[in-house]
Amino acid sequence: MPSYSGVWNLVAQYQAVGAGTWPPNYVEPRALISGLDNGTVVNNIDTLILTTTGNATDFGDLLGPNRLMTACSSSSRAIFAGGFEEPGQFNVIQYATFSSTGNTLDFGDLLASTLEPASCNSSTRGVIAGGSGTGSGDPTNVIQYITIASVGNASDFGDLTLARARLAGASSPTRGVFAGGYDDNSTEYNTIDYITIASAGNATDFGDLTQIRSALGGCSTSTRAVFGGGYIFTSPSFTYYNTIDYITIASTGNATDFGDLSVARGWLGGVSSSTQGLFFGGYVVSGSIYYNTIEYVTVASTGNSVDWGDLTRTANGPCGCSSVNGGL
Repeated sequence: MPSYSGVWNLVAQYQAVGAGTWPPNYVEPRALISGLDNGTVVNNIDTLILTTTGNATDFGDLLGPNRLMTACSSSSRAIFAGGFEEPGQFNVIQYATFSSTGNTLDFGDLLASTLEPASCNSSTRGVIAGGSGTGSGDPTNVIQYITIASVGNASDFGDLTLARARLAGASSPTRGVFAGGYDDNSTEYNTIDYITIASAGNATDFGDLTQIRSALGGCSTSTRAVFGGGYIFTSPSFTYYNTIDYITIASTGNATDFGDLSVARGWLGGVSSSTQGLFFGGYVVSGSIYYNTIEYVTVASTGNSVDWGDLTRTANGPCGCSSVNGGL
């Protein structure tokens, strides 16, 4: 049986429990999910324990009702940034501590008010990319970053290869990737960009998704990223996808088919454990169909997603982060 010593962060705890060793003061690996909009925007934060399937439960509240924001994390702290609720966008960054339920606290501000950005993280740094400043238009190529263990405003990191919103992010401990999205002409992309999280600079082209789409979900282990769902809009209608793609984060190249989600939909979220990727929520414009579904894949393999449980409410455009994601 492996021996563990030194500082017990949540990643080491998760690995130890998998090996049959219970560390002192063990805290189960946890995901936090928010931005739960089913026509009524709320400030609720859901939580999932990542060692077992099951329904989400209440964790606490955001600073105020919010939707279409993004989330990233360290092993101890969850970050929620940006978003939208009438009368406009938010530049607010807020944080919560995984080990204790409760409401978020103010962290600082983004460089500008932003909705529908994407994010990734290492164990120390959170990176927020893209998004839109005016709701239906004006996507940005701006990448910004924060030091997760501190509080303060975001700083400029560099630029994406293309300005876009409704993109998805994922991480290894050293590299962040951003996939898909749409621009101010409502044109969707299959573009995948990458950055080195520890060093500021512009993103570099990684390759392409298997399909052009935006409003997709992303999650990752330390080696592989998976992207699920999304849509393209060809006036006057939307086409939704149940596609799951994957990439090997340390390399470059086009994505490969992984399997399928249970339902084709857009505006879904993604979150990771150290071995599994979870996709949750989602929305279909025709019929105004909202989903509370949580489903998962084992990231190291390929195949269709499997039911995990349900969110506490249906959700259009939720986001999530975890204490054992692929960037840690």
